[in-house]
Amino acid sequence: MKKRTLMTGIAIAMTAASMTAQPKLTADNIDEIVKAMTLEEKAQLLVGGGNDGFVGSGAMLGHQKKFVPGAAGYTVAIPRLGIPSTVQCDGPAGVHIDAHREGDSKNYFATGFPIGTCLASTWNTDLVEQVGQAIGNETREYGCDVILGPGLNLHRNPLCGRNFEYYSEDPIVTGLIGTAFVKGVQSQGVGVSAKHYVANSQETDRTRVDERVSPRALRELYLKGFEMVVRRSNPWTIMSAYNKVNGHYAQGSKDLLTKVLREDWGYKGIVETDWIGKRKDLPVETEVAAGNDLMMPGFPAQVEDIVAAVKAGRLNVTDVDRNVRRMLEYIVKTPRFKGYKFSSEPDLKAHAAITRQSSTEGMVLLKNDNTLPIRSLKTVALFGVSSYNFMSGGLGSGCVNVGYSVDMVTGLKNIGVNTTPQLTEIYQSYVKYAKAKLEADKNPMMWFLNQGQPKYDEIEITERCVAHEEPLADAAIITIGRQAGEGMDRNINGEFNLTKDEQDMIFRVSDAFHAKNKKVIVIINSGSVMETASWRDRVDAILVAWQPGIEGGNSVADILTGKVNPSGRLTMTWPIAATDHPSTANFPQDYDMYTYKNMEGSGHVKNVDYTNHEEDIYVGYRYFDTFNKRVAYPFGFGLSYTTFELTKPVVKLNGNTINVSINVKNTGDVAGKQVAQVYVKAPKGNYEKPTRELKAFGKTKELKPGESQTLTMQIDKRDLASYDEAGCQWKVDAGVYTFQIGTDVETIKASATLKLTEYTEKTTDALPLQQPMNLLKQQ
Repeated sequence: MKKRTLMTGIAIAMTAASMTAQPKLTADNIDEIVKAMTLEEKAQLLVGGGNDGFVGSGAMLGHQKKFVPGAAGYTVAIPRLGIPSTVQCDGPAGVHIDAHREGDSKNYFATGFPIGTCLASTWNTDLVEQVGQAIGNETREYGCDVILGPGLNLHRNPLCGRNFEYYSEDPIVTGLIGTAFVKGVQSQGVGVSAKHYVANSQETDRTRVDERVSPRALRELYLKGFEMVVRRSNPWTIMSAYNKVNGHYAQGSKDLLTKVLREDWGYKGIVETDWIGKRKDLPVETEVAAGNDLMMPGFPAQVEDIVAAVKAGRLNVTDVDRNVRRMLEYIVKTPRFKGYKFSSEPDLKAHAAITRQSSTEGMVLLKNDNTLPIRSLKTVALFGVSSYNFMSGGLGSGCVNVGYSVDMVTGLKNIGVNTTPQLTEIYQSYVKYAKAKLEADKNPMMWFLNQGQPKYDEIEITERCVAHEEPLADAAIITIGRQAGEGMDRNINGEFNLTKDEQDMIFRVSDAFHAKNKKVIVIINSGSVMETASWRDRVDAILVAWQPGIEGGNSVADILTGKVNPSGRLTMTWPIAATDHPSTANFPQDYDMYTYKNMEGSGHVKNVDYTNHEEDIYVGYRYFDTFNKRVAYPFGFGLSYTTFELTKPVVKLNGNTINVSINVKNTGDVAGKQVAQVYVKAPKGNYEKPTRELKAFGKTKELKPGESQTLTMQIDKRDLASYDEAGCQWKVDAGVYTFQIGTDVETIKASATLKLTEYTEKTTDALPLQQPMNLLKQQ
C-alpha cells in the first residue's frame, strides 16, 4: 500500500512538473512560446481552421459552423500552450454571420450599415468613425475577433462589380475614410482586415488576373490609401488579394508584403490571404517567405507543405518563426484570448439610428429644379421595382443578414405620404413572385444571391397604367435600382445604362405628370455609378441614395421632406458614357464568370488573364479634369437646400505639415452642412502630373442661416510628392504650389499659394513592370 501510494505521488508530481514545464501564452512571453512550439504546431498556426470538414462545410464561402455559425473562418488553437482560436467574420457593411442556428429559436440578425460608397460620400470622418464603433461593437458582441474590411481598392472603372464596397476613385478619400473606419472598429477591442491588398480592380477572373500597373501609379494611387490607413490607424490585419500584380501573385509577393508594407511603411500587424485554397502555381512556402502570416480559410495540405518545405530546406525556419511571432502578437490582442464573455445581444436599435444618420448624410442630390424638399405631398405614384424592394446593400461576402429593411413604401408612409394602391399592388405582387422564382431557379454557383436581396428585372409600365395613376397622385417617384456583387463585373448595357423598360418608364411617367404640372423625382438605389445624361432632363429631381443600409426608406424620406438637408458629395466621377473612362478599353465586358471559362484561361486573354492599366495615373477625375473631358457630374459634386460662401483661405507651413484653413458661411435660408475640398496644383517639374489633385477635405457642423465656421485641414508635405521610379523615391519639387478650395473638382471658390522646398523620401525598389505598356500621356 505504501509503495502504491508512493508511486502515485511520484506520478502526480511528474505530471505537475510536466504541466508547469509548458509555458502558457501571455503578452510578455511570445518568444518563449515560439521556442516551445513544434514545427507542426507552428505550421498549423499559419494555416486557418477551415480544414475541419472543409469540403462540406462551405468554409470557402464563409459558412463556418464552428464557434460562430456563418463566420468566415478561424485560427487554430494550441491548448497545451494556451493559444486559443480566434474568429473572423465577413464585412465591411456589418457583421456577416448566420441569422438562424440549428436548434436555436433566437435570431442573430446584424445591422446592415451603409455600403462603402455611401459612407465615403458623407465626407465626414467623425461620422464614419461612429459607424466603425457600432460595427466593432457588434463584431465583439457576436463573438468575433476580426471583421474583414474595410475595402480600400480604388474605383478604377465604374464597371467593377465590387465598387460598392470601396470608397472612391481617389486615394486621399480612401485613406482618410478608411482610417476613420479602422479607428472606430478597433476602439472596441476587435480588429479589421483591410482589403484587398492590392489592385483588386476587377472581379472577372479575380483569382488569377495579372493587374499590370506602373510602379508610379501603384504608389500614388492603388497603394496610397492602404499606406495612409497603415500609418494612421495600425490595422490588426491586412488581406492580400487573389490577383497578380505585375506578374506575381499578391499573396506571394515579397515586394508587396515585405518591402512596401513592412520596410517602407513600418507595418506591424499580420497579413492573411483572401479566402482561397492551395494554389497549383503558388507554393505555400513562397507565401510564407513573402510575408503572408496566415493562409485562409485553411487546408490540411498547406500545413503538410510548410513542414515538408522546412525539412527539405526550401523554406527557412526563421521565416516561419517570424510569421508565428506576428500571429501570437495578433492573438494576444483578441477578445477570445482575453476571455471576453460576449453577449450575442448588441444594441441593434441604437445602431439603426446611427445607420439612418450616416446614410442620409451620404446621399447625394444630383438635380433639383425647385422640387425638393417636398411640400404638402399627400399621395405619390411610386414606380420601379426597387421602390418596393429597396436594396440596403450589395451581394457577396459583404452582404449582411438583417432583420428588416425599410422600403420606399414604408419610408413614405412613416412621413404621412400614401402610395397609389393599384400600382403598389402590381409591384408588390411581382416582388413576391420574383423572390419565389429566384429561389426555385437558384444556381448553386451563384451562392451569394441567396444572401440578401436578389436582382430583379424592371417590369413594363404601359401608358394606360401611367394614365390611371397620374390623377390619383400629387407627384411621381421612380426608383432605379442596380445590384452588384462579389465575383461579377457589370455590363454597360442594362447595368451602367438604363434598360429599355426603364427608359420607357421614365419618359412615359414624365410626359404624363409634366402635362399636369406635377413633379417627377428619381431615386437611384445603386452602389455604383450609372448613366444619367440621356434622361436627366426629363425629370425634376435626382437623389442618389446608394445602398444605404436597413433604414434606407426612412433615410430617403428624411431627405425628401427636408428633415435632413442633403450634404453628400460624389467620391467618384459620373461620366456621360462608360467608355469615356480610358480604363474601359482595358476592362472586361460581357464576360460570364459561371461558364467555367475563367478556370481554364490560356494565360494570354486580354482583360481576363491580364489587364493593362494603360491609363496610368489618370484614373477618374485626374483624367477628366486634365484632358478637359466633359462629364455628367464631376468628382466632389452634390447639391444642398441652402447656399454657402467659402472665403479667407490661409495656407501655412509648420515643419512638414501644411495647414489649410477656409471660412465657410451659410448664406441660404435653411441649416445645412458643407464640404470644403482642397485641391493642389503643383508647379511644373520633372514629372507629368494631373491638373490638380485632392489632398485634404473637411466638413462643417450643421450651420444655421448666416452662421460661419472656419475649417482647418492638415496635409503632410510628403502627400504632395510624385513617385520617381528611376530614383525609387518620393519627391516634392521645389516651387510655388497653389491650394484651391472648392465644392467639387470643377468649382473652385478660393485659392492661396505656398512656396515649398524640395522634399525626398527613399523607398525600396519594388513591383517593376514585367511587360512594356503604352501609358497615357498628356502630349
